[in-house]
Amino acid sequence: MSQMFHLVRHAQASFGAADYDNLSDLGHRQSSALGAALKYQGVTPDAVFIGAQKRHRQTWDGIESELQTGIEPVVLPGWNEFDFGGLLKARYTDRDDAPADLNSDRKTHFRILRDTVLEWQRDEIANPPETFAAFSDRVRQARDVIAASGAKSPIAVSSGGAIGRTVADVMGAPAEQMILLQLQVRNCAVARFVLAKGQTWLNGFNETPHIHADNEGEMLTYS
Repeated sequence: MSQMFHLVRHAQASFGAADYDNLSDLGHRQSSALGAALKYQGVTPDAVFIGAQKRHRQTWDGIESELQTGIEPVVLPGWNEFDFGGLLKARYTDRDDAPADLNSDRKTHFRILRDTVLEWQRDEIANPPETFAAFSDRVRQARDVIAASGAKSPIAVSSGGAIGRTVADVMGAPAEQMILLQLQVRNCAVARFVLAKGQTWLNGFNETPHIHADNEGEMLTYS
């Protein structure tokens, strides 16, 4: 039996706030708008999986407000984002060149995110909170749980890094492609995969069925 797996990035979180791990007001609107768009497309999930972070649950709650599946999501911490704050702390230990505007300027944030992830992948950061190999393994294991679930149309809510890692893994791309994919993933974007016979195929990437010409100025966000 083949499975059509929808993997959703969380809606806009609280960039620059003391606690990033909460959806913004716009994020709540994005998630419910995505739910309405998926309903219009005829997406009817029979199993739901989310990472353990608040923004994952909040995003699913918004989607569910429109889909009305009545399904209680299974929490899979393997879909959690990697600890970027911990990576930064490890990277800049004994260094004094950390940008002051890292968490307030988006351009600086994403540039440092890219450079930090590339160093992490090359094992150039001492004592990271999690090795890149361990991150890759847990994301792959989370996907394996879904493949083994027997669900025909599972859906999961995760984060950009885990989604970038999944797409790169499925495509057999070099590790450095993960961050290049991650930086493209929009809030509430959908990646689709076909799971069958122990294999996974990419069927769609970075889809935003809830965004159109009339609302793009508000709804299209990346952080």
